[in-house]
Amino acid sequence: MTEITIRKPDDWHVHLRDGEVLKSVAGFTAACFARAIVMPNLAPPVTTAREAVAYRARVEAAVTGHTFTPLMTCYLTDNTDAKDLIAGFKDGIFTAVKLYPAHATTNSAAGVTSFDKVQGVLEAMAENDMRLLVHGELPKAEIDVFDREKAFIDEILLPLLDRVPSLKIVMEHVTTSHGVDVVRAHKGRLGATITPQHLLFNRNALFNGGLRPHFYCLPVLKREEHRLALRKAATSGEPGFFLGTDSAPHLRHLKEAACGCAGVFNAPAALAAYLRVFEEENALDKFEAFASLNGPEFYGLPVNEERVTFRKKPQFICDGVPVDKMGEIHPMFGGGEVDWSMA
Repeated sequence: MTEITIRKPDDWHVHLRDGEVLKSVAGFTAACFARAIVMPNLAPPVTTAREAVAYRARVEAAVTGHTFTPLMTCYLTDNTDAKDLIAGFKDGIFTAVKLYPAHATTNSAAGVTSFDKVQGVLEAMAENDMRLLVHGELPKAEIDVFDREKAFIDEILLPLLDRVPSLKIVMEHVTTSHGVDVVRAHKGRLGATITPQHLLFNRNALFNGGLRPHFYCLPVLKREEHRLALRKAATSGEPGFFLGTDSAPHLRHLKEAACGCAGVFNAPAALAAYLRVFEEENALDKFEAFASLNGPEFYGLPVNEERVTFRKKPQFICDGVPVDKMGEIHPMFGGGEVDWSMA
């Protein structure tokens, strides 16, 4: 197959940042996706409906000329106001809530420290059919970084499913066979996004010929057995798994540093990367489900009517995206070619 036409995809997990970085990167997402779940971990984070309205306006200004809808999320803290949150959801300001365990990833210091403190918020979300998005890692010093997803599932996620029985949850950027298994075991209540880097690479990519900071993200790349489990899940057509790039831009000099930032900026090459995986797995007929259908179904949103065509045609990915007066951002596959292009 050298050409595929599907409903226009959505990205159910993306970091667009703010300021000059937002202006430089947002167009890559808006050019390829009809909608995107926009992460709220700015500095300071988006914690109220008023802040979300202001951030949405900045995103929309950055993607002028594109037909694109940013779907805003609320950063869950110990002090989240349930009344403001639900009002924002009913008014179409918020689409979902993002749970970051404190200190789990970039700008997560304000994350939840105790579920007792957010129990009322979670119950209000369940009553109003609002989705909770979780960064599925338990960031304790005594837990190996490669085991933090399983620890989160065992110690946080499974008890949370019991604690708020009607709450629907998305495991963002699932990275292990354990994550795949728990989603399958809770069909309808759990969904999961999968990134292109976790489908294409295992943890060897971090050390191939030297330390590779542009492959460093959180959750970190895992063993080959987990990568293979993710590929089977993504290409299965099962409704619990859907596209979420977790595209996370950082300036090159902050990635290539003694203490480099976590995140892979994959937006310019993401769809081509996913198509490569589905082609390799002989599953291009399942790509529309993963990219365009499963996400809206889990969120209870309509699918996109617009259709787009992808062709097996090489596409060059720029080596660096300039950010005014700040430097540049190096994208995944930057300086090389990918095999698929949007027609």
